[in-house]
Amino acid sequence: MYSIHKNPIGIYEKALPNAFTWEEKFTAAKKAGFDYMEISVDESDERLARLDWTDDEIEELRAVMRRTGMNLQTMCLSGHRRYPFGSKDPQIRARAMEIMEKAINLAVKLGVRCIQLATYDVYYEPSDDETKRLFLEGMKEAVAMASRAGVILAMEIMDTQFVGTIVRAYHYLKEIPSPYFKIYPDMGNLSNFSKDPAEELELGLSQTVAIHVKETKPGVFKEVPFGEGQVDFEGIFRKLNELNYHGMFLIEMWADNSADQTVEQATEKIADAYRFVTEKMKLAGMDL
Repeated sequence: MYSIHKNPIGIYEKALPNAFTWEEKFTAAKKAGFDYMEISVDESDERLARLDWTDDEIEELRAVMRRTGMNLQTMCLSGHRRYPFGSKDPQIRARAMEIMEKAINLAVKLGVRCIQLATYDVYYEPSDDETKRLFLEGMKEAVAMASRAGVILAMEIMDTQFVGTIVRAYHYLKEIPSPYFKIYPDMGNLSNFSKDPAEELELGLSQTVAIHVKETKPGVFKEVPFGEGQVDFEGIFRKLNELNYHGMFLIEMWADNSADQTVEQATEKIADAYRFVTEKMKLAGMDL
């Protein structure tokens, strides 16, 4: 079994310090109670370089997973924020597709079954009808590529208006009907863009492959400590329990990389988040 929970609970890789080794990250996550980790391939050169890992480097990471009893079930691929499918620059679009192809290949080799996409048509450029059209074209090609590899691409419900709700995501799901193209809702982002996040989750249940558990405040999408924001976790978990949702949850939070932390300190920080979230799940009647 991959998980000890009926609803597997994972932790975002960036919740642990960048300076940690994979062994330290996995050890901390397992000790804190998590079932799996979500690997990050963001827009930094350092993280994008992971797409060019050799087979030996990949096997070293797989060996750490076997040794620690942890695994990578999902990938957060946010490198497309820097190289978006909707860019009007053909060289950037070509780089976006190269990133996608390499990410799928890496996912296959690591045993990752779901790649979470940063759903931006563009991020550092103005958005318009052309960037949206180019984004859709790129997504069609990307989904075809992922389908051949048996890897699911899941649109994150994002921190911008473009796909900030499940309702907006449905436009693309209808344009690209595929068992390998789904959604990855984010409780925090939904709480900023939707009047009723629970209702949105009900609408998108059949298309949902995993759910981000993240705290937010109005207009603030990152690094809000659990319990200090606006997200009605208990209410959302109660709705998901009523809907009989059984699937992955991923706690999204960020480590303080400006301060030196021991493995024990980092473990306690993510364990606090784990306890907060699982308590909300229990109060909502969810069976862990």
